[in-house]
Amino acid sequence: MKLSLNWRRPLGGLACLCLCAAATVVCGQDGDIGLFEGQGDIGKVGQAGKVVFDEGKDTYTVTGGGANMWFTNDTMHFVWRKATEDGIFAANIEWPKAGGNAHRKACLVVRQDLDPRSAYADVAVHGDGLTSLQYREAAGELTHEIQSGVTKPVRVRLEKHGDYVSMSVAGPGEELHPAGGAFRLHLEAPFYVGLAVCSHDDAVAETAVFSNVEMMADEGGETGTRKVASTLETIPIGSKDRRVVYFTTNRIEAPNWTKDGASLIYNSQGHLYKIPATGGTPALLDTGFATRCNNDHGLSPDGTMLAISDQSQEKKSLVYVLPAAGGVPRKITTTGPSYWHGWSPDGKTLAFCGERNTEFDIYTISVDGGTEHRLTTSPGLDDGPEYSPDGKFIYFNSERSGRMQIWRMKPDGADQEQITTDEYNNWFPHPSPDGKWIAFLSFPKEVKGHPENKDVILRMMPAGGGPIQTLAKLFGGQGTINVPSWAPDSKKLAFVSYQYLYP
Repeated sequence: MKLSLNWRRPLGGLACLCLCAAATVVCGQDGDIGLFEGQGDIGKVGQAGKVVFDEGKDTYTVTGGGANMWFTNDTMHFVWRKATEDGIFAANIEWPKAGGNAHRKACLVVRQDLDPRSAYADVAVHGDGLTSLQYREAAGELTHEIQSGVTKPVRVRLEKHGDYVSMSVAGPGEELHPAGGAFRLHLEAPFYVGLAVCSHDDAVAETAVFSNVEMMADEGGETGTRKVASTLETIPIGSKDRRVVYFTTNRIEAPNWTKDGASLIYNSQGHLYKIPATGGTPALLDTGFATRCNNDHGLSPDGTMLAISDQSQEKKSLVYVLPAAGGVPRKITTTGPSYWHGWSPDGKTLAFCGERNTEFDIYTISVDGGTEHRLTTSPGLDDGPEYSPDGKFIYFNSERSGRMQIWRMKPDGADQEQITTDEYNNWFPHPSPDGKWIAFLSFPKEVKGHPENKDVILRMMPAGGGPIQTLAKLFGGQGTINVPSWAPDSKKLAFVSYQYLYP
């Protein structure tokens, strides 16, 4: 899509177009500021900021004060121009002076307006090299972030495509590449695009140099021609600040957390892989003949066994178990399709979704195999069964009430009751190991099933009932959080988000 205001058109001698319209903005000095239209301090700052544009060197040296760009409002120096459509914004960023506050920030920014409380997103390179994609979804709300696994990048890029914002990074000698993770942020046109510096110490001013600054229109082509990439992420339920574990252009799905909290297991292209929870190189997990594994897999409560759903040997998916470290799978179900979803707390029973006579229902079966036991009989899809950690309930999702909602029942199928009753289609309930929370994935009400590549919301509610919290809004769906994905300490969740890659 072409920008109606071309980000690449240089503008000279327009340093003070802000006209001090917002009381929180103080205009800087006059002069040519290259690609930008205006500049000023955002919020109440102890040290006034400025920018120096060197056309010959193609650099913007930005000095800024301010206590922080975080929480519900920002203080910083901002060099900006207005835009009305999507685009890509990149620059090399350098802190010329060593030391300083480790949390000082030099940023590429897109924000709704010049109010300190404005909705915004930025790629922030901190003084200590931490690089993150920060965002405030609406005016006055709390700021959150997606931390990149790359520190001290030489060059960064901020991309806005529709209501999604993402970042790319490049280390020394590298080309720009996606850092992983994207989030939904709706901005009304016109909005502001620019450079920002915050000292994170209101008593001093800090200076960053932005060079080789590029602004360009979104020319990514039709959605159907774009490749979808995957990001394995973790999110602490306390802060809701996401962290990238692994990014790949392959499709990956459905992370499980190992019992020691050190690793994650996910599936991709019919195989299972294990990766350190802090990031690293994935290792192929030996599943023997099972080379068509889907995203319904998970570890036993003691962490020694792994249940998988695979259709290598049969035309339809069946449930198998094997040692957690890898090995030859042992068949559990003989009728398919069967999709594993839960272990009983004592490790003796498996819960799964099975299609029998065109109806999908919840079943249980001994880990040794044998007779399967049908627990649900209502018409319509019942799916995603998972035991509570005390074994008193099986949580599942069902469309019997007309929309997919979260339900629970006794382990023998008795006392089936609906837990959620809202406007979303809610899938895959996951009780936390401490029994306090239920995490689940919500699709818009018009979306049928749990397809891939949709706007979804990762949400959480108290196990005993209560307000539902939003953990993350993302592009995802099938593969995001199909199976148990709580960390053993119940403080984090793992999930997979997706994003379109643009040229």
